[in-house]
Amino acid sequence: MRDVTESNAVTEPRRYGDELAVVTVTYSPGETLERFLDTLAEATEREPQVVLADNGSTDGVPERVAAERPNVRLLVTGENLGYGAAANRGVAEFGDEYGWVIVANPDIEWGKGSIDELLKAASRWPRGGSFGPLIRETNGEVYPSARLLPSLGKGVGHAVVGRVWRDNPWTKAYRQSDTEVRERPAGWLSGSCLLLRREAFDSVDGFDPRYFMYFEDVDLGDRIGKAGWQNVYVPSAEVVHIGGHSTSKASAKMLEAHHLSAYRYMADRHQGAEWKPLLAAIKAGLKLRLKLETRK
Repeated sequence: MRDVTESNAVTEPRRYGDELAVVTVTYSPGETLERFLDTLAEATEREPQVVLADNGSTDGVPERVAAERPNVRLLVTGENLGYGAAANRGVAEFGDEYGWVIVANPDIEWGKGSIDELLKAASRWPRGGSFGPLIRETNGEVYPSARLLPSLGKGVGHAVVGRVWRDNPWTKAYRQSDTEVRERPAGWLSGSCLLLRREAFDSVDGFDPRYFMYFEDVDLGDRIGKAGWQNVYVPSAEVVHIGGHSTSKASAKMLEAHHLSAYRYMADRHQGAEWKPLLAAIKAGLKLRLKLETRK
């Protein structure tokens, strides 16, 4: 972004080097953080610096790990800022020599050479702003981490019937379930593991901090695309997502955050009086769905 001073001089965009940094947002991550860092050493031939953007851990793990590992630094945010805002803080800790930043959950296990595969893909896609690996669940299944942007039709269809009719056409289209597993552009990529070109991340001012949790990655992918960059799925790089360690203790709260973020995403993109009746119906539907989910 360009800044114009009072003297009308134009400041050139920041230029970044080729160094690699890693940011992970921690919230009482437990033993998963150790595995994250151990496998990180096998994911790249580089020696990345790591920032733990901590949102109020109480298990003492981030403090201990940062004290024991020379390439790991603890950033205490002072409160639970949410995922995107904390990630932004972590990225801002690095100097201009760091042109590549990994933002990933602390419950990721890295496949051997996975980060180097993402960096190789970046050289093939000069307009690539974000790059996402193939993500496996602990049972070996492939998680649909490269998806279309949710339109009103697909998004509402997926939200309303996705839990009870898993093979419905809206969910399949949104998740791109029938799409061949190959390197390709996507509407958005899972924020659980992203390689970000810092120039692209800067161009959209990073994650939108209004999304406390969930949909911050959908929103980022949409804005990266609108800024002229690409979100690129790189299945030759693989990781395993252990999933749910820090959020399982607050599932009702996380469900509420998910529904609030889903509504915010749609409301942000459908502004004006003509959309208000439909948005009111969507809000009511999401509220009912949340009530049913929390009752379970």
